[in-house]
Amino acid sequence: MDSTLKLHSNYGALHVLYRTIDCFIILLTLYVISVSYTNQFIQKDLLLGSYAILVYMLVAEKNELYRSWRVHLFREEALSISKAWFITFIALVFLAFFTKTSTDYSRVVTGVWLIATPVILITWRYVAKQALKKLRDYGYNKKEAIIIGVTENGIRLAHQLKKHPELGIKVSGFYDDREASRLDIENLPAPFRGNVPSALDLVKSGDAQHVYISMPLKANERITAYLKDFSDTTANTYLIPDFFVYNLIQSRLSAIGNMPTISIHDTPFYGTNGWFKRAQDIVLASLIILLISPILIGVAIGVKFSSPGPVIFKQYRYGLDGRRIKVWKFRSMSTMDNGSVVKQATKNDPRITPFGAFIRRTSLDELPQFFNVLQGRMSIVGPRPHAVAHNEEYRTIVDRYMLRHKVKPGITGLAQVNGYRGETDTLEKMQKRVEFDIKYIQSWSTWLDLKIIFKTVFKGFTGKTAY
Repeated sequence: MDSTLKLHSNYGALHVLYRTIDCFIILLTLYVISVSYTNQFIQKDLLLGSYAILVYMLVAEKNELYRSWRVHLFREEALSISKAWFITFIALVFLAFFTKTSTDYSRVVTGVWLIATPVILITWRYVAKQALKKLRDYGYNKKEAIIIGVTENGIRLAHQLKKHPELGIKVSGFYDDREASRLDIENLPAPFRGNVPSALDLVKSGDAQHVYISMPLKANERITAYLKDFSDTTANTYLIPDFFVYNLIQSRLSAIGNMPTISIHDTPFYGTNGWFKRAQDIVLASLIILLISPILIGVAIGVKFSSPGPVIFKQYRYGLDGRRIKVWKFRSMSTMDNGSVVKQATKNDPRITPFGAFIRRTSLDELPQFFNVLQGRMSIVGPRPHAVAHNEEYRTIVDRYMLRHKVKPGITGLAQVNGYRGETDTLEKMQKRVEFDIKYIQSWSTWLDLKIIFKTVFKGFTGKTAY
């Protein structure tokens, strides 16, 4: 008998319906706009719509758009739709350019289609989400669930299911083979019902349709026994292992061949996320450089005439995956440390020139890093890069320090807009900075990037510790 374990995605008939409606919306929107503006919808228009559907479906699948979004904020779903459509439209533009067919299509039609399609896709998803929520509120498709194991993870799961009634899953009780006197059952989010054999009887009678086994990883033998017992029922059985002890960073389930793997420390910028982040960096960095070009010229002149030395200071720092990169800054000191020992700037540091003090205090010295962004060495938002010497010092004394290099370093970051900018003269300050950097990696979204950029404009350029 073939005992290999295979992973299957939880896609059902509802997701097939979602795909069908999305395809219909893309084509219908193009049809309505084209007929309204040109009074016709001919073969080339149908071909354009078909290409759009094909690319959108491929991108959407890669971006996991057709997974369950029940417990996610709607803005995350809307952002995923927008991202998939943006990549689709870029692909169509490239296709039209290389096939020299861009002049065959009305710019008005394609422009309105570009804007209207994601709006309609997002609107119908919102309506569908609200309709499904109402159905579950009225009791349709409700499921009874039990949790095996009075553990921290099991309690957390029960709270989440209680917090999200739209899931249609009600926890009827906890079960554990340990004596009740050994368990803290006073403040459980659901009643303690007894031992696992009684849970098995309940499930066999059909009074519970979902079983969540929440046990620590060290309880391997018990987990195996429970899985075997509940395989003799028709209930949906889920294993909730306690991976939270590992401080997960962008964890995800994947497979190598037919072997499942779970990433513990990973980057959020894989697949289309990476492309979208890079496209965002290129567009924003290009616009910003264009807008600040007079400032760049003015600061360069100020540096040149305020003290002898080059205008641009290039220092080695650690970038993505811990690889060394050259980071550009306007020179603000009379010395340019770039060796095995680099002293951080301090208050009233004699190495800082008068003009250098001004550009450091206002973060104008960081502006050349937008060219680093275009080069692909940095991102606009991410953990601030430290000098190589500082990295080697702190990686041995700050827990999980090197995990901040799972993404490209940024010109600004979550730590900087929360006050951890400039000199880190105590170990606690560096620990807090790393804590915010890892939090950024764990919770990354385009919305978070935009929020950090917005906050940087108003409070991230200056600070009490920026010397």
